[in-house]
Amino acid sequence: MDTGSDRGTQESAADDTTAQQTMEEAPHVSKAPAFIKSRRTLHLSWQVGVFVVGLAVIGAGVAMLVLPGPGWVAIFAGLAIWATEFAWASLALRWTKRKVTEAAQKALDPKVRRRNIILTSAGLVIAGALIGFYLWKYGLTMPWDLKDQ
Repeated sequence: MDTGSDRGTQESAADDTTAQQTMEEAPHVSKAPAFIKSRRTLHLSWQVGVFVVGLAVIGAGVAMLVLPGPGWVAIFAGLAIWATEFAWASLALRWTKRKVTEAAQKALDPKVRRRNIILTSAGLVIAGALIGFYLWKYGLTMPWDLKDQ
């Protein structure tokens, strides 16, 4: 007997999907306050400020790729800052989120995980053998302190 009780949840799920697609297809709208958007020069200044702040955060993230720190997190944060004002940044951020999700799903694949574990184990065994050989041959002497032996 169909009481129709699950139709409401199916329709609401379809409405949510349609609303999400509409939001994704809608033109990008600035997140600046209304009084800033009402004045052209103030809005342009706001956008320049957002661009400079986003650029600084991305620059810090690029520096943190080689220095200690969460480089990729800062780069994505800078992109998110830009996405509040610029449509191209919003599209780039959406594409990045999709690619990261796909990569995470791929990494959870049992075959890929097994291969990664095997390769990591083999690399650790080789590194351990090389370190063991060095210690057997030279002891705890640093390479720059070695005399002709």
